Amino acid sequence: MGSRLIPVVLLILLVAVHTQLWFGRGGLPEVAQMRHQLARQKAANAQAQQANERLASEVSDLKEGLDTVEEKARSELGMVKQGEIYVQVAP
Repeated sequence: MGSRLIPVVLLILLVAVHTQLWFGRGGLPEVAQMRHQLARQKAANAQAQQANERLASEVSDLKEGLDTVEEKARSELGMVKQGEIYVQVAP
């Protein structure tokens, strides 16, 4: 009886350890969830990086010349130069 009990106990312990490894903390479901989170974060980081590059380019343009400032003033604020006449065409 004692010789049969040891393998059964060891088998139960092995199943318990494997269950913990596969489905417990740090197991397969958690790893899959973390990979999904990582992919979402990488996508968000890429979007933020593109926005940062776009803004850096705009800041550089604004620092370098007045053409960009003039363009922004005309398009966003509706400003005109002195002596110009503003004409708006309605569809």
